Amino acid sequence: MILFCPPGVYRAQSDTDLLAGHLAHHAGGRHVLDLGTGTGALALTAARAGAASVTAVDLSRRCVAATRFNGLLHRSSVRVHRGDLFEPVRDQRFDVIVANPPYVPSRGAVLPRHTVARSWDGGPDGRAVLDRICDAAAAHLRPDGVLLLVHSEVCDPQVTIDRLATAGLVADVVDRACIPFGPVMRSRAGMLERRGLIPPGERLEELVVVEARRG
Repeated sequence: MILFCPPGVYRAQSDTDLLAGHLAHHAGGRHVLDLGTGTGALALTAARAGAASVTAVDLSRRCVAATRFNGLLHRSSVRVHRGDLFEPVRDQRFDVIVANPPYVPSRGAVLPRHTVARSWDGGPDGRAVLDRICDAAAAHLRPDGVLLLVHSEVCDPQVTIDRLATAGLVADVVDRACIPFGPVMRSRAGMLERRGLIPPGERLEELVVVEARRG
């Protein structure tokens, strides 16, 4: 899929592709929410898979504009909102919620707001945004709804599963893929080693897709 990606917007990569296959399986005839939409790659995947409706949210004005443009480019109906995670859709529930959140461990706890690093910086353990999604998703899922998340093994998938369980969702890892470190992970490899988040010399990253439903 050809997507317009202006400067400052996260370009869809391996994690997006891994998640897109699972989203396409679930989206047909259902109401889908894409959190942190970026270029709209996952939102458009849902639309092309026959979703009944697609809503996309991003905090970045550039991402909102890019998603709207890409929706027009691909003649796909996507409602796009600017806002922080669930805030623009706080009174709505969905059949499918999908998210590729920032999950790369960062040097500090303050997350960037106005640079492209907001697309990958996830706080010291990579879970700053991920945990917020885990805690709030159940309130925005319909009774038979499903949450789909992708993140790095560095963030500890078991923590995701346990956090979702606390929120009333039963979760499991449904897919994995091992890829070489990208530029951001390579630049932080030494920091990740010092924190004990990766073994010394590790330069491969395992991505996981987590699927969660109501118990």
